[in-house]
Amino acid sequence: MRRRIEAAFKEAMKARDKRRVGTLRLMRAAIKDRDIALRGEGDAEGISDEAIIALLVKMISQREESIRDYRVAGRLDLVKQEEEEREIIRGFLPEPLSDEAMEAACLKALEETGARSLKDMGVVMSALRVEFAGRIDFGKAGRFLRGRLSQ
Repeated sequence: MRRRIEAAFKEAMKARDKRRVGTLRLMRAAIKDRDIALRGEGDAEGISDEAIIALLVKMISQREESIRDYRVAGRLDLVKQEEEEREIIRGFLPEPLSDEAMEAACLKALEETGARSLKDMGVVMSALRVEFAGRIDFGKAGRFLRGRLSQ
């Protein structure tokens, strides 16, 4: 994952794509911050690809929140900027699951965890996060699971 980001950064620099360079810089800085934090805890290897994916998912959700706020404020120029950054970041995530595949993954997780009520939802969501980080819409998955567990 790191190599992909670095290669994309170099490519964007050569192409003089300011938005892409800026977004990739933000991604690299966030990864480096996590690496430094882990070094302080004795982990010299840095964050894993799974942790990078989780970080990118968080960056996307931050952009989506900003998009909502900017729309309310009428700042369409900033909405466009945030949407472009979101799509650049999204390009580094694994292919998202279709709705059918997400439902199948949820049903499998329900079966594997033995979840029977809404109290067990956290366990199921944790299982999904481990296997499908960055590939599943957890909002949709949560609504699906709530419907299944409340029956």
